[in-house]
Amino acid sequence: MVNRRDFLGITLGTGATLALSPELLRALQGLQQPGGKLIQRAIPSTGEMLPVIGLARGNDAVDPAAFKAVLKTFVDNGGRVLDTVHDTVGIGEEVAATTANELGVQNRIFWSLRGTVPGGRGGPPSADVLKARIESSFARLKTGKIDLIQVHVSADPSHLALLKEMKKEGRLRYIGVQAGFDQQLPQLASMMRNEPIDFVGVRYAIDNRKVEETVLPLAQERKIGVLAYFPFGGNIGPGNVVSSSIFRRAGTTPLPAWAAEFDARTWAQFFLKYIVSHPAVTAIRAGTSKASHMVDNIGGGIGRLPDKAMRERMTALVDAWPQDVPPGR
Repeated sequence: MVNRRDFLGITLGTGATLALSPELLRALQGLQQPGGKLIQRAIPSTGEMLPVIGLARGNDAVDPAAFKAVLKTFVDNGGRVLDTVHDTVGIGEEVAATTANELGVQNRIFWSLRGTVPGGRGGPPSADVLKARIESSFARLKTGKIDLIQVHVSADPSHLALLKEMKKEGRLRYIGVQAGFDQQLPQLASMMRNEPIDFVGVRYAIDNRKVEETVLPLAQERKIGVLAYFPFGGNIGPGNVVSSSIFRRAGTTPLPAWAAEFDARTWAQFFLKYIVSHPAVTAIRAGTSKASHMVDNIGGGIGRLPDKAMRERMTALVDAWPQDVPPGR
């Protein structure tokens, strides 16, 4: 059984030569369902359809040529949601916008941007500071309308008010609120009940399932879309300590034969299909800096999905693994 470490850890090179060869692309697409297309989910507030697998840029040190190969692979395989919420303010967004324009795919992307600016000693920045930051986003994307902007759950109330005003003016299509840690979920749930928001962004992985208790059912009840962040990121424990990633915990464990029942051919697809199979999830935002991993991730949104009984079998397997595994194992 092919796994991500052995097959998808291929070094493709650096600089401008970083690209998927036709041979490698065919080999990677063999991990997907023949002729399969990305599953799409409706944004609850409007019914607009989005592919379930989205993209983050990876990190601020990613080689621009590497990201260009990733983005091209993403769009060529049906991806749309490009999220820069966790990039350093302005930097990741600038690279993403430049690359999209170079590829000529800017208008094929559903842009999800960060609506937060760092605070100083004087406390949260004013709405005017945030407005200036958002205006710079319009300039970078060369557009008069942005798909989605998310503020942090702890942002000043004036920030959310600004997004509401921009949506009313027709410059913003969707408003979102994102929470990074489990202790922020009650505050997020309160905003979901009391504010007219279209999306929430939350950590959700097979080993980090806290949102299944309240946030995901509430999203279904309130007709709010869900962007799932850090699908491979490890669990958040006391003191916001992140345990080992799921890939490290899986180690050399072979993919179980029963994963074929929901068309998972790699561990990445196993983990992604668990998240996609929750009906509240609109899209997963998975960061990567390798085009090979991008193709693998796309496969996580194609084909059959696990049912309730299978989801329980999946969590039982992962919960039995060691929580913390030293690097290199």
